[in-house]
Amino acid sequence: MSTTGPARNVNPLHVQVLSARSSLSRGQRIGLLIVVVLVAVGCAASWRTTLAVTLSVCAVYFLVSSLDKFVLVIRGMSGRGVITVSDDEARAIPDDDLPVYTVLLPVYGEPEIVANLVAGVGRIDYPADKLDIFLVLEEDDRETIEAVERADLAGITPVLVPPSEPRTKPKACNHAMGLPTERSDLVTIYDAEDIPDPLQLRRAAAVFANSPREVASVQARLGYYNERENLLTRWFSIEYDQWFSYMLPALSASKCVIPLGGTSNHIRTAVLREVGGWDAFNVTEDADLGIRLARYGYRTVVVDSLTGEEANADVVNWVRQRSRWYKGYLQTFLVHTRHPVAMVRELGVVPALRISNLTAGMPIANTLNLLFWTLLLVWFAGKPEFMNDVFPGPIYYLCLVMFTVGNLATIMLGVVSARTLDKPYLLVAALLVPGYWFLQSMAAIKSMAQLIYKPSYWEKTVHGLSAMPGVPTTPKGPEND
Repeated sequence: MSTTGPARNVNPLHVQVLSARSSLSRGQRIGLLIVVVLVAVGCAASWRTTLAVTLSVCAVYFLVSSLDKFVLVIRGMSGRGVITVSDDEARAIPDDDLPVYTVLLPVYGEPEIVANLVAGVGRIDYPADKLDIFLVLEEDDRETIEAVERADLAGITPVLVPPSEPRTKPKACNHAMGLPTERSDLVTIYDAEDIPDPLQLRRAAAVFANSPREVASVQARLGYYNERENLLTRWFSIEYDQWFSYMLPALSASKCVIPLGGTSNHIRTAVLREVGGWDAFNVTEDADLGIRLARYGYRTVVVDSLTGEEANADVVNWVRQRSRWYKGYLQTFLVHTRHPVAMVRELGVVPALRISNLTAGMPIANTLNLLFWTLLLVWFAGKPEFMNDVFPGPIYYLCLVMFTVGNLATIMLGVVSARTLDKPYLLVAALLVPGYWFLQSMAAIKSMAQLIYKPSYWEKTVHGLSAMPGVPTTPKGPEND
C-alpha cells in the first residue's frame, strides 16, 4: 500500500500560509474595509436603496445556497459516493498485511476516561502488534492523569502535552504525532465517548488497499447513541444523518471537497505530515484539513462504517459547541480564500464554491435566516411603509417562495430522511425543526463575535450528560472534542 508522494506538485509554502494563526490577510482587510465604506456611503446617500440592494443580494444567495444543499442531499439519498466493505472483506486481509495504525485519543478534564475506553475504543478489532493507541493528555490535567495512572490500560500509551498556547485539540494531536511514530502507516482520531464500529480500522485499511494513492483520507459515518433522549438530540440526529449519510457521500460522488468530521477520519500518515498536520489555531481543524488535502491534490472518500457519539442534550452546552464549529468554519473560509485565484485553480470552480458555501455559508445563512424572520415579524406587527421600499417586487416574491415552498421543502427533507433511515421516532422532531434553526442562528451570531476577540479560543464542550451504552452515568468535565 503506497503512502508516499503527492498527487501533483504543490507550493511548499502552503503549510505556512494555510494557518488560522492570523484571521485576516492584508488583502482581506482591505477588501472588508472597501465593503464597509461602500455600504456607509450608500446608506448616507439613500439608506432605503442600500438596504434593498443588500437584502436582494442576501435573498439570492440564500436561494442558491439552499438549492445546492437540497440537491446534494437528494443526490446522496441515491446511495452513490459511499464505499461499503462487508465484514468478510474487512477480515479478509491477513493480519501480517495490515498497515500499522495510530489511534489518537485527545482528552481533557475527563477522569472517567477509563470506563469509556473499555466500552468504546477498547473493542476495536485489530492486531495488537499493528496498533498504537495514544491517550493524549494535557500535562496540567492532574485529575485525568491520576485516574489513568490508577488504571490498567493495556495497549494504550499516555502522552503528556506541555502547557502552551493555543490550548486546542489539533495542537495536542500534532504533539502526539511528533513523537516516534515512524512505523505508522495510517492515523485516526476518536473522542473519549466514541463507540466505533469494531471493524472500522479494518474496513478503512481495505479501502486504502483498493484505492489509488491520491485517496489520502477515508471518512466514516458519525451518528448518535442517545438520539432519542430529548427534542434537541433528535434535531441534532436529523442534521447529522443528513450530513454524514447523504451530504458527504454526494460531495464524494461529485468529486468535490469533503470537510472531514471531528473523529473517525482515517488518513495516510505520510500525507498528513506532508500537508503540515492539523492547524493548531483552527477550532475546526478537521474541516480545514479536508480542504488542505484537496488543495494538495488528494481525495477523501466515505466508508459505510458507523461511530456512535453523544449528542449534546443541553441547549446552552449545544450553543457553546455549535458556535465553536461555526467560528472554525469562518476561520477555514478566511484561511483558504486569502488567495482565491489559487484556491479555484487547485480545487476547481464548483468545488471551491461548494466548500465556501459549506463553511462560511453555514453561519452566514443562519444569521440571514434570523434577519429575514425578524423582518417578517416586523411586517406582520405593523406593516410599516418602508418595507415596501426594501423589498422591491421581484425580491418580495422570491422571499415569499423561500418562506413557503423553501421552508416546507426543508422540513419535508428531514421527514424523508427519517423515513429513509427507518427512524420513525424522529418524525415529530423533523416537523418542529424551525425551533432548531433559531438555535443555529444564536450560535452563528456568537461565532462571529468570538471570531473577532477570541479567534483560537477552544470553548470546551461538557460531555457525559447522557449515559454511554455499557457505562454507568457519572458527571464529567469539559473535553477537547
